[in-house]
Amino acid sequence: MRIYAPLLLALTLALPARSHEFWISPDAYQVPPGGQIIAELRVGEKLKGAGYPYIPARTARFDILQGDQRIDPEARMGDRPALTREMPAPGLAIVVHETADNVLKYTDWKKFVAFTDHKDFAWAQADHRTRGLPETGFRETYRRYGKALVAVGDGTGADRPVGLETEIVALANPYTDDLEAGLPVRVLYRGAPRRDVQVELFGRGPDGKVAVSLHRTDDAGRVVLPMAPETEYLVDSVIIEPLDPAEEGDPVWHTLWASLTFQTPAR
Repeated sequence: MRIYAPLLLALTLALPARSHEFWISPDAYQVPPGGQIIAELRVGEKLKGAGYPYIPARTARFDILQGDQRIDPEARMGDRPALTREMPAPGLAIVVHETADNVLKYTDWKKFVAFTDHKDFAWAQADHRTRGLPETGFRETYRRYGKALVAVGDGTGADRPVGLETEIVALANPYTDDLEAGLPVRVLYRGAPRRDVQVELFGRGPDGKVAVSLHRTDDAGRVVLPMAPETEYLVDSVIIEPLDPAEEGDPVWHTLWASLTFQTPAR
């Protein structure tokens, strides 16, 4: 432990104090049976961001699910890419990563306003003032829930709820199903549909350009997202919850970030 303690401290300090989107970023979204899923854990904007190592203390869950099997990622502290795992059998693989809670301190009210405006919960600004909270120096905790869909061989199979507090579930298989009419997804919170909430879609096509669009779920927590071939997609949806601080300096907000990544094949 003495050997690893300095490394752990260095890696922890290297992590971002405030993240934007968080996503699982495979080097390849389609791999042959017997090939490896190699994936970074990324933080950034518009599908551009640094990759960060696997740190057990900052990880609440790390799984690969395929069919009814759970496959241990066999990640070791400091691994970067965070995931390198051989996949012997064909089928759709669901890579799951949940972070531990992180803490952010706001020193500029304008940043909170910009964040809550962009993520479609501007109501939090009025709530913040109604609760008599300061406009600077307050804290937020946040937790990330990432999923990635990777086709091993033919990629046959289906995404499903995997028990995350909030998650995005693909209701069709992007590798085997017809996406001409789009890809339906459902956004969940504690297993229940999130109705009338914003979903942000990032898509990077073969030319490397990233397109961003905003969508809303229906009463069933479902939305159909437009799809193009040969495009890497990140689907993102965020929740913000007020917290009652027990003591001065305790966090007053908690955000939960759900992400889903995949790549459509060529037609």
